[in-house]
Amino acid sequence: MDANKYVNAIARKIKCDGKKKKEIKKQLMTDIHMRMKQGEQLEEIISQMGTIKEIAEGFNENISLEEQKRYARKKVLRTVISIVVVLAFLLLFAYWMLPKSFEIEQSKYFNKEQVESAMKETIEFLDAEDYTALQAKAIPQMQTLLDKETMDKAKGMVSDDWGERKQFGAAYMAEVIQGNQHFAVGEITVTYENVSATYRLTYDEEMRLSGIYVR
Repeated sequence: MDANKYVNAIARKIKCDGKKKKEIKKQLMTDIHMRMKQGEQLEEIISQMGTIKEIAEGFNENISLEEQKRYARKKVLRTVISIVVVLAFLLLFAYWMLPKSFEIEQSKYFNKEQVESAMKETIEFLDAEDYTALQAKAIPQMQTLLDKETMDKAKGMVSDDWGERKQFGAAYMAEVIQGNQHFAVGEITVTYENVSATYRLTYDEEMRLSGIYVR
């Protein structure tokens, strides 16, 4: 341990205000440097001066109880302020990360007609089981999920026999912002011969398929 670390460790355990701590640190450093100039080794000086705890307790014995109480109150206050600042930062970060929805018409990134067209195209590819085309229009994380086995399982949660597609219902869309990412999220109900299925489809800013949910 060098002289600075030794003196700073002592100062941290002394229960007084910053001004007095500064004076104590200056005094300790002066004593150490004077003894080193006289030829003593730092290890020998530290050994003779005593442990960090012993020296700090020696100084604390000469500090009034009132001053020690003031120091304790300030220390608690600093800790509370630090916690409040951290909590405020975490709350702000959590709010920033939470998804926020806006009307698609207000979006600077998405066009309502374009999103609706993409939704219908995605469903047409699904109905035709053209997974190669779907994968080409999806983000990399989605591509491995767009296969017949996975999609058959998803469709099976609704019905085992859908029949042919009859018509598209009305499409509902919104822009969702999460962090600094923008997504278009749309829902549309499609009527088939034997079932009606509602699709929730998500697209990123490049209109790549980023999420699919069927119910």
